[in-house]
Amino acid sequence: MIREIVQVGNEILRKKCEPVKRFDAELGKLLDDMKETLRAAEGAGLAAPQIGVPIRAVVVDVEEGYFELINPIFVWQKGEQVGPEGCLSVRGKAGTVRRPSKVKILFQDRNGDKYSIVARDFFARAICHELDHLDGILYTDKAENIRDAEE
Repeated sequence: MIREIVQVGNEILRKKCEPVKRFDAELGKLLDDMKETLRAAEGAGLAAPQIGVPIRAVVVDVEEGYFELINPIFVWQKGEQVGPEGCLSVRGKAGTVRRPSKVKILFQDRNGDKYSIVARDFFARAICHELDHLDGILYTDKAENIRDAEE
């Protein structure tokens, strides 16, 4: 089911999200809805609070593949990249954001199994952007020269 994407100004986007403790059919349905919502919106990532659910879950759909990241934690961050970002919760705007060029995270999948992944370049940018959402941080908090997005 495609869910409504919460827009900037909604207080849920500024809350620190709670860890996922139950790995059940309800979580699976939420992740399925997040995937469908992300693909319908043609985005690169979506965090649970963006659809009104304040838990530590994100989905990322990039060239490297589709990933569901539950309770993600940074292990390390290296390098630096500067590039454009937008957000499904901040429609019509874009800005330039400084992010690490390479990150390693630990996370759980929908079954609670633990994994780690190393992401580079745009994949790392997408992960950093989505994990910020879990702590109530929007890219606009870090962006330079926020402007109207080019359609």
